[in-house]
Amino acid sequence: MKFNITRAGHIEFRCTDLDRAREFYVDILGFVESDRDSERLYLRGLEGREHHGLVLRKAESPGVSHIAFRVANPDDLDKLAELYQEQGRPIRWMPAGYEKGQGKALRVQDPSGLPLEFYHEMAGDRWLLQHFELYRGANVMRLDHFNCQVSEVQNAYDWFTKKLGFYTSEVTVTEDSPPCLWAAWLHRKQNVHDLALMNGIGPRLHHAGFWLADQASVLRACDVLAATGYADCIERGPGRHGISNAFFVYLRDPDGNRIELYTNDYMIPDPDWEPIQWSINDPRRATFWGHKPPASWFDEASLVESIESGELMPTYPPPLKDRPEFVT
Repeated sequence: MKFNITRAGHIEFRCTDLDRAREFYVDILGFVESDRDSERLYLRGLEGREHHGLVLRKAESPGVSHIAFRVANPDDLDKLAELYQEQGRPIRWMPAGYEKGQGKALRVQDPSGLPLEFYHEMAGDRWLLQHFELYRGANVMRLDHFNCQVSEVQNAYDWFTKKLGFYTSEVTVTEDSPPCLWAAWLHRKQNVHDLALMNGIGPRLHHAGFWLADQASVLRACDVLAATGYADCIERGPGRHGISNAFFVYLRDPDGNRIELYTNDYMIPDPDWEPIQWSINDPRRATFWGHKPPASWFDEASLVESIESGELMPTYPPPLKDRPEFVT
């Protein structure tokens, strides 16, 4: 590859009430507030050394502005811009400081309609990993991954693996003959995923995953949510995925944007890793143990913005069935 994407970097959620969103993310879950202004709240985890891993932006409706990946060198941005322009895809250059703490960045609308941002420069911030006196809520460490619903998983998979250099850790396939790709877990850093592509109405953001210190932190998050009147925000879990081996709980923020609190996946140190394959109708893939996912987990997801207009993108149904047989 001419460029080097290193990892998932941050996400910007649209929120209708910043004060209410701050209560949920900072006061209850324990995200660290790096900065704020009248339009945006910049948050990070305890392990984060960059200015932000999560941005909450005031908007008229929920959704996602963009998902961002860090690149290894500043000139990687120009090489990515060239790739997207060659494919006739929209691009937009964001000046340094447009997001507080961030240098010049490139936004693109990828072939599936997802709004991606690539950046290299980001201001550092105080590292809080060993400031145990500041730990509270869920002990959120860092952003780990994005899970996106797209209507054509195979096309999206080909783009990210063949054009952007993502590796594959695990896949889900249908029981057709030959089988069709239903979902894929892709990575640039050395764990299970920076990006998951899941069959469904798209383009939409299914969830952003945040890494926690341990299983006890997942359970503590549930206790804290219940004790503070936010128990109804727990949509699914706690439980364990077969895919990724992750111990998880899924939450909906006050605007309905979904996050996953996530721990216990595994390392992938070698580039010749043989992807693990799951059948769509194997119930262990999504729930190794725990309750089955509710229908909302498949039906509902966050709309994403056009990088050109800022309006929410239209969505399209998938040609494949959008859920396993064991989910009604």
